Amino acid sequence: MKTIAVLTSGGDAPGMNACIRSVVRGAIYHNLNIYGIIRGYKGVIEGDMIKMESRSVSNIIQQGGTILKSARSDEFRTKIGRQKAYEQMKKHGIEGLVVIGGNGSFTGAEIFYKEYGIPTIGVPGTIDNDLYGTDYTIGFDTAVNTALDAVDKIRDTADSHDRVFFVEVMGRDSGYIAIQTGIGGGAEIVMVPENPDSIEGVIESLRSGRNNQKSSSIVIVAEGEEVGNAHYVAIKAKEKLTNMDIRVTNLGHIQRGGAPTAMDRILGSRLGLAAVEGLIAGRKNEMVGIVDDKVVYTTFQDAINKKKPLNKDLIKMVNILSI
Repeated sequence: MKTIAVLTSGGDAPGMNACIRSVVRGAIYHNLNIYGIIRGYKGVIEGDMIKMESRSVSNIIQQGGTILKSARSDEFRTKIGRQKAYEQMKKHGIEGLVVIGGNGSFTGAEIFYKEYGIPTIGVPGTIDNDLYGTDYTIGFDTAVNTALDAVDKIRDTADSHDRVFFVEVMGRDSGYIAIQTGIGGGAEIVMVPENPDSIEGVIESLRSGRNNQKSSSIVIVAEGEEVGNAHYVAIKAKEKLTNMDIRVTNLGHIQRGGAPTAMDRILGSRLGLAAVEGLIAGRKNEMVGIVDDKVVYTTFQDAINKKKPLNKDLIKMVNILSI
């Protein structure tokens, strides 16, 4: 293998640039040519590729987002689109691919390999931390710290006005951001899809807290919570708790931006280099991750299809510490 390429796909995540930097410099260290593909699979189809040098990734480790940009590509979902992509890869002499993204990105890479034999190593870049085969995904730690900073500020207002705040955080079908933000922010209740809560139970917990002289409360709601989003739950709570001042804050995309934490910079750097060395070793159709502080490789099939469980001890901890 003489030439590889790297792209970012799906939602951006803080630490992606650290990973790109590591892939580029790792490839150069191992005497490989390296291309950066602009806007994910869309860039592969259009041949929007840049030959990367060591200086191409200078001063990006501290930046959020992705210098290679990201975009959805409906065309890559078609056989004609993937054929165009393969022709561009062949034109540039690219023999291996590093894809930084989530399960949708890995699904596309696996199909592409089956059709055209381009080996790919995936790097888990998503703030949701929902991929099986790694303890942490790139961007998760930064997202939690961003959410935690916001919750700390909301807590000041909640205390000042004796309010109940329902705070919605990202996570799609995963409660990892919610549970860690809730523990770190001292939330009274955390609602996650892995442990469905009834609205009646939430109402009773808030009523009990008020009876115990708790004048303000924070409820963290994961966006994938099965009983509804934060606005819906808050409306239902207001119907029963008419004596409480209830407000809602949706943190939204603020969680995906900003400078990555030290943890995400180091994680991105470790995984980027491991992805390059995995390709050199002949690996393909695998996601590289960190489990128990060791680099591991997991098949795309397992990374995509196996459910990453939420630690039940964390849910128990919220209940104990919120009394």
